[in-house]
Amino acid sequence: MPKPIVALVGRPNVGKSTLFNRLAEERLAVVDEIPGTTRDRLMAEASWAGVSFSIIDTGGIDPSQTISGRSQEPLSVGSADFINQIKEQAEIAIAEANAVLFLVDAESGVTPADHEVAQILRSHQQQIDGEPYPPVFMVVNKADNKTRRSQAYQFYELGMGEPIPISALHGTGTGDLLEAVIATFQLSGEEIEDESVKIAIVGKPNVGKSSLLNRLMGEERAIVSAIPGTTRDAIDTYLTYDDTAITLIDTAGIRKRGKIEPGVEKFSVLRTFQAVDRASVVLLLVDASVSLSAQDAHIAGYITDAWKSVVVIVNKWDAITKDTYTMDEYTRLLRHELNFLPYVPLLFISAKTGQRVSQVLPMALRVQDERVIRLSTSQFNRVLQKAQDLHPAPTKAGKQFKIYYGTQIRSDPPTFLLYVNDPKLAHFTYQRFLENRIREEYPFLGTPIRLLLRQRR
Repeated sequence: MPKPIVALVGRPNVGKSTLFNRLAEERLAVVDEIPGTTRDRLMAEASWAGVSFSIIDTGGIDPSQTISGRSQEPLSVGSADFINQIKEQAEIAIAEANAVLFLVDAESGVTPADHEVAQILRSHQQQIDGEPYPPVFMVVNKADNKTRRSQAYQFYELGMGEPIPISALHGTGTGDLLEAVIATFQLSGEEIEDESVKIAIVGKPNVGKSSLLNRLMGEERAIVSAIPGTTRDAIDTYLTYDDTAITLIDTAGIRKRGKIEPGVEKFSVLRTFQAVDRASVVLLLVDASVSLSAQDAHIAGYITDAWKSVVVIVNKWDAITKDTYTMDEYTRLLRHELNFLPYVPLLFISAKTGQRVSQVLPMALRVQDERVIRLSTSQFNRVLQKAQDLHPAPTKAGKQFKIYYGTQIRSDPPTFLLYVNDPKLAHFTYQRFLENRIREEYPFLGTPIRLLLRQRR
């Protein structure tokens, strides 16, 4: 079931990034006194009282203009450019979110820009059962002392409900705020449990994702229908392929961070990251007609960090001149550039002509089957024993790393817990060796393996 989304909006320097870091419980957003420091959209997972949700820091609202790399004086609050940026961010946030935290600054008091944001939020709320949706919470940040908390009443004039004074820096009042937020998530409605195999199609812009989706929809034995996706303007594609229910998740292209335009495109990238998080298998498309770029590797890295299974699809194979060795040479290049994904299968296709497209879904389903394999404790310990007999762990500071036994504690992705004498003695190269030995016995095609170490006293 998709996690609810909570968006943080407001004018610059009201503490959105500080609150984001507080809710995410780690320092993900850059915090600075200079307004508009957060120029890239950030997303993280958070939870409160057992309820998990996603939080979005809507950075990128910059009240200054830059000419030849030099920042000029801040624009006036009434500047059309400034207001348009606020409006764009707020409109997108309210369209995507299940709840909106409208941050203002207790130290500065009510400003004209706060009025602008409030007006935008009011004008774009829908009415569901007579109540505004998504709900907007009036969060008065920097209420670090009794005086500022008592002055929070002045924000009633914004007409966005009861002001909630907090201090994002110190955490004061955030618990009460989150209690109020999670109580509203039921407004998004109950979701029907979906047990289909989720396959996301991702890659840079113009690599042929939509073309591949269209080809897959037209495959024989595929029954196609449209069902709503996680976002209000996204459509997933539902297929039944060889009696297996599949949800294909098409996504926007992911550009390099510096080339992502503020506003709509940033939230398209957000949807792409959400799609990866929803999926169990990801089809990573690359363009055979252009050189593999650092951005391809960056996307692959994000998929790996999310512990998702991967099939690398080399599209537009019809667009290049080939000889007997072309595929082997391209395979060596891909394996070199994506050396952190040695276990993923490669498919060379043309979505335009249909060449080898018929192999995509069977390969994705095969990878999904590998993802949910579960080894018995005896099977896994036989692999561990063989690995240690072949290559005992090296010593560190006069002590040798020892593995007593291990067990698989979950699948999807396959996760193994090793009981050892001291986790600090385990060098990452030896962990990589163990992973390779596991794959020799059980390949887990296209799927990452997690090794967790726990000291046994």
